[in-house]
Amino acid sequence: MIFVTGGTGLVGSHILLELSQKGEQFKALKRDSSSLSICENIFKYYNAEDLFEKINWVVGDVNDIPSLTDGMQDCEQLIHCAAVISFQSSDAELLKKVNIEGTANVMNVALSSRVKKVGFVSSIAVLGRNSTEGIVDEECHFKHTKLDSNYALSKYYAEQEVWRAAQEGLDVVIVNPSVILGPGDSEKGSSQIFEKINNGLKFYTTGSTGYVDVVDVSSSLIALLFSKIKNERFIVNGANLKYRDCFDRIAVAFNKPKATIKVTPFLKEIAWRLEAVKSFVTAKTPLITKETANSAMTDSSYSTSKIEQAISYQFTDIDATIKKYATWFIADLK
Repeated sequence: MIFVTGGTGLVGSHILLELSQKGEQFKALKRDSSSLSICENIFKYYNAEDLFEKINWVVGDVNDIPSLTDGMQDCEQLIHCAAVISFQSSDAELLKKVNIEGTANVMNVALSSRVKKVGFVSSIAVLGRNSTEGIVDEECHFKHTKLDSNYALSKYYAEQEVWRAAQEGLDVVIVNPSVILGPGDSEKGSSQIFEKINNGLKFYTTGSTGYVDVVDVSSSLIALLFSKIKNERFIVNGANLKYRDCFDRIAVAFNKPKATIKVTPFLKEIAWRLEAVKSFVTAKTPLITKETANSAMTDSSYSTSKIEQAISYQFTDIDATIKKYATWFIADLK
């Protein structure tokens, strides 16, 4: 039996889908207030509504230890992907509470239960991308810089809790995804990128980063969980692209004009401030914050040779990924 946290989110929903399709027995943690819409929509897209109806949901929270204890009964494996993703400074305490303290709780309960192996969804943000020159790989160590976001710090300390659990006896495998592309809430994550470009995004930045299909994140983690590999982490990244290149490809998929206005350092400072004002007025999550604006001006590239050699994993072609989710996004608008 597998216990899964974060099953209502983008990555977690795809993990539940693949586990269901494989016929694996699992329980999925959800908060009482959590919406199942993203998860249900993903199962529906893959014509797996019948599997969605069979999900064994456990009501609880990563900060509610009794619910974790009850949920992990009879489970020998754990997939922990519950996390808050935010680049707003106002969410610093929430990031600490959920990502760090929540992960510590999950690991502690796993250690005191029958769980033998843990799969954890971390982030490329913990690999010292802002303090590393050249290609980033799994041997790059985190060094805090002024460019690191509160989210990056929270994921770094969360990963340390997982490594602590490994020292105390759990077998662990960790994936460090780049920017995850997939369907979901249009006001969060990469779905915002698709929405903005479909609405006619005119600006592009000079930086670069990695992008990966959400299916690759879920599939690679499940493969690692079922493998004999333990106490290792792996970068999962489908392609290293300039932000402009990625935006252009999405624009082509939508048959929309490409962005033509280059964001200068001066425009960057204006942009995140305007987004902050807009967010305050509309109560919507800003696409750009001070942290993401700074990140979008830097160049980062990631190596996937470790996971390709370890389990012969082949990543989805990034153009196929973009086309698939652009088509999905358009269908959701109808």
